[in-house]
Amino acid sequence: MMDRTVKERLTEYCAAIEERLRTFTAEKPELQGIIVDAMEYSLMAGGKRLRPVLVLEFCRMCGGDADKFLDIACTLEMIHTSSLIHDDLPCMDDDDFRRGRPSCHKAFPENIALLAGDALMTLPYEVISDKALEGVIDAKTALMLISVLAKAVGTNGMIGGQVIDLQSEGKDISLETLNALQEGKTGALIEAACVMGVVLSGRLEKIGAAAAYASALGRAFQIIDDILDVTSTFEELGTLTDEPKLPPRAADDVMPYGVAMLMAQTIGDADHQGLFASLYNKKRSTLTTRQHRRDVLPRV
Repeated sequence: MMDRTVKERLTEYCAAIEERLRTFTAEKPELQGIIVDAMEYSLMAGGKRLRPVLVLEFCRMCGGDADKFLDIACTLEMIHTSSLIHDDLPCMDDDDFRRGRPSCHKAFPENIALLAGDALMTLPYEVISDKALEGVIDAKTALMLISVLAKAVGTNGMIGGQVIDLQSEGKDISLETLNALQEGKTGALIEAACVMGVVLSGRLEKIGAAAAYASALGRAFQIIDDILDVTSTFEELGTLTDEPKLPPRAADDVMPYGVAMLMAQTIGDADHQGLFASLYNKKRSTLTTRQHRRDVLPRV
């Protein structure tokens, strides 16, 4: 049975992240308040908060004081939310629903949704630089964090993965292309989260190990995403998918807990297997992801 302290730590992380995220949209300027409302609408729509959790846990695991860096951890959720807003736009994936309610561009004008995504994409750099100016981190650490985050978002990271996804739509793609797509679109931010946690701890020699862990974790989560996408209903996923290829079934039929643990055993020690399993269960219970590789899984 999973160590209760691991579950408690995950619960504490998520509660702290949720509370802190809300503060970033607390002030709503009179003239441009609608953009902050749109940011808040998507930022507080729920989710696993996986990426900020990884920042905090890797910092703690490497001996750092994770509590000091909650704001910086939240920057990963801002970037992730930004990508979801942009993904849902008519010019991209054209999804009307996200996490069981209207997408940002359906709840707000499309141009406001676009700008809300832009604002959430840039806010992290303001947060990190402010923490340097406040003395929470030094200038060198701030530069390293900004570099890691910018590379994860850019043409060789999340945005690059989205480009590959768009260009691959409706095509049979190779495993190599699929891996590049997933490593960019999904894996880059997960890797950034793990590496940023190490950077905040000051244990820079652990960056390579953190990146390797993140790569395996990203692949494991992508496998679950892809399988759930073709076996789950709208009510479960909270977003529209293509016509079902497989009959809806219980999540345990698709990705048993034991399989998730087997994945975890390949990427971490016992304590972090527990954290992975906890994240997996949180993911399985919320089922908030949208369709990723529609054309790769078998059609029946």
